[in-house]
Amino acid sequence: MHGIRRVRQTQEERQASKRKELAKIEEFNALTQRILARKKGNDWSDEAFQLTTKLLQINPEFYTLWNYRRNILLKGKFPNSSPEQVHELLEDELSMTMTALKVRPKVYWIWNHRMWCLEHIPKGPASDGEPGADGWKQVVWNKELFVVEKMLDADSRNFQAWNYRRFVLASMPTPRSESSELAYTSKKIEANFSNFSAWHQRSKTLTSLWAQGKLDESKSREAEFELLRNAMYTDPNDQSVWMYHRWLVGTGGGKDVLEREISAIQELLDEQPDSKWCMESIVHYKRLLLNNYAKDVDTQHLTRDCKDLLERLETLDPMRRLRYRELAGEIGPSTS
Repeated sequence: MHGIRRVRQTQEERQASKRKELAKIEEFNALTQRILARKKGNDWSDEAFQLTTKLLQINPEFYTLWNYRRNILLKGKFPNSSPEQVHELLEDELSMTMTALKVRPKVYWIWNHRMWCLEHIPKGPASDGEPGADGWKQVVWNKELFVVEKMLDADSRNFQAWNYRRFVLASMPTPRSESSELAYTSKKIEANFSNFSAWHQRSKTLTSLWAQGKLDESKSREAEFELLRNAMYTDPNDQSVWMYHRWLVGTGGGKDVLEREISAIQELLDEQPDSKWCMESIVHYKRLLLNNYAKDVDTQHLTRDCKDLLERLETLDPMRRLRYRELAGEIGPSTS
């Protein structure tokens, strides 16, 4: 970095550093071999369990160790434990993986282990005020929702955390209202329009609400278009917004909606003449008009417009030149 003086190591220091690294590698390999030997021998002991803890702290992406660890729990620890003790063991596992996630928040196998832990929480006593409800599971799931929200506060685009959130929401003993989830995605999107995972979660939530008749589909779709127009003008180069726009149009965009959205995007393109996403989207929607409403539109005019835009895109985005030429060929010849 600028302004920071680089300290040169002596040859002895470099050699010492190299020896230290080699020693770490040798220790890691030796520990790995010890654990794999125990796994091969179906060792479900507490000592084997502690060894997996040690190695997973070094390399949490070692999925074979996570599998072995779960087998030790299932075959070595759970059979000799009461439901209360199983619950405590799984709480310890959640704490252990939380420590790992603070350092490696996007490692799939850590999140996967948390899912497994939740799925194996034993049936517990009823929670206060909810006769017959499974108190342990309700408390744990509520805590997990809080944990994943904290993780998303730290990195709102962590797709592994979003996937885990969807798992938690789908599995909660007392379901969270989807209206609340829609509000949550609104908060995340308003904080950062580039949050593709939040847009994706929003699409899943809206689809469910519409299917259940819990939300006026026509009115909410128009509200989404308005939200998108604000996002487009805020950052016309944000891919997340355009992808969501295509999803929304695809959920029920007839000829009138296509023409309206093309007109709105054209207004933005007039202000941002080098916007690749504006051009690509106009071509995409005009092709939909050509493919689905050929009898009701001026095909020659639409074809010419698409080809002109694709030529501009070739210049603007030369890395995808062949793709734009392929699209132009699919549209067919235009007539002047």
